[in-house]
Amino acid sequence: MLLRRELEAREAAWLAPWAMPSAASRGRVHPEPEHALRGAYQRDRERVMHSRAFRRLEYKTQVFVNHEGDYYRTRLTHTLEAAQIARTVARALRLNEDLAEAITLAHDLGHPPFGHAGARALARLLEGHGGFEHNAQALRTVDLLERRYARFRGLNLTWEVREGVWKRRDTPVARALGYADAFDRAQAPLLEAQVADLADAIAYDHHDLDDALKSGLLRLDDLRGLALVDAARARVEARIAELGGDRAERVLRQELVRALVGEQVRDLIEHTHARLEELGVRSLDDVRAAAAPLVALSPAVRQGKLELERFLLERVYRHWRVWRSVHKAERFLAALYRELVADPRLLPDEYREWVAEAGLERGVCDYLAGMTDRYAQREYQKLFEPFEPM
Repeated sequence: MLLRRELEAREAAWLAPWAMPSAASRGRVHPEPEHALRGAYQRDRERVMHSRAFRRLEYKTQVFVNHEGDYYRTRLTHTLEAAQIARTVARALRLNEDLAEAITLAHDLGHPPFGHAGARALARLLEGHGGFEHNAQALRTVDLLERRYARFRGLNLTWEVREGVWKRRDTPVARALGYADAFDRAQAPLLEAQVADLADAIAYDHHDLDDALKSGLLRLDDLRGLALVDAARARVEARIAELGGDRAERVLRQELVRALVGEQVRDLIEHTHARLEELGVRSLDDVRAAAAPLVALSPAVRQGKLELERFLLERVYRHWRVWRSVHKAERFLAALYRELVADPRLLPDEYREWVAEAGLERGVCDYLAGMTDRYAQREYQKLFEPFEPM
């Protein structure tokens, strides 16, 4: 039987000196005995995966609202894809895979329904009441809103996972929610947190591209002239020609997206490793003292990624079909928020109690932010459609 102490000994032998070992965790807000079989970050990963907030990601929008099709990404599939990338990068750099994965799995727990449209709507509605940001809301979710344990609210995650989810934001929202001073802003993020951040960015760029191609918002030929895409397509087409493989556009699209992700992951690993060597990073203290992020893409690939993101902004996120859904989502949430603030007796029992503790506007925001797309749509129908059953 493999015990936690043996797992920690394996980490000590395997992890690079700049990685964060489980045994060195600063611990939890509410002290708990260590688990006999699992390390601290393993427990965090599994607490996140068993949470209600994580399960609800299945029905929260990434770009396309859930009912538009069965194969488009949701917040859940995005999170799983990002976690896969984070583990791959962490393993290659001999970082703590469990920590990188736990941060990545938790990073989107604060996203409201309807994607970034929902976040913008709540930010406007909460002006004058502390505001709204999904990173701060993710921390609020794991610290307060999940209720699974008799001794405390929240999931009681380790300090390192919570710091990684926070993303070092000193904003009015973070200050209003008490997070601006919860972590040491003078210290640079752990490498595992930096890996989680870039894994998230790589995942969403390319699955949003894949979904846009699948939906017909884009055609493959629309991508010509984008440096990263042109290079990846040339490699893919040469390989297909050499192997005599399937040349259907659906297959080419999948091969292209896979090649783009694979190239950026490879570049991220190689450039980060070279950067650690070049800057003489030898310890966790060196990581914490770094003046700039150490986990990074090479300049050429980073520039290509920015070019792709600008293209997606103009051609996908501002496309009229997406924009129509965005405005509908904002109207849904605004109407629900105003109705519930005007009469909090409409809230479920659990949230009526929470409003008394957290305050009216913040408590209603917590309720709305936790909704899935379809739950928000059903609540709207119940409150505003005259013949809808209560």
